[in-house]
Amino acid sequence: MSYQSTANVTTEMASRYLQQLCKHFAHKVPAEFSPEAGTITFPMGKCTLKAQGNLLAMTVAAQTDADLERMKEVIGNHLERFAFRDKPVIVWG
Repeated sequence: MSYQSTANVTTEMASRYLQQLCKHFAHKVPAEFSPEAGTITFPMGKCTLKAQGNLLAMTVAAQTDADLERMKEVIGNHLERFAFRDKPVIVWG
């Protein structure tokens, strides 16, 4: 993958959100996960998730800049919905 971006989100429920994202997308696309790590493979790219303590690291990768932007939007929007009580701060770098 040519384009990549990472966001680190601080939350007491990092593992829970990792698993929730993977389970949600597994209904539509391939997804594998454990409490500590997960991958979701979309037609437009791939998302890798890691939970360690209160840190959720999300890395998205895609072949084009447009696909990368779409990946960031999809993953970010879903995390915001799942973690609406936490109001996570997602800053892609």
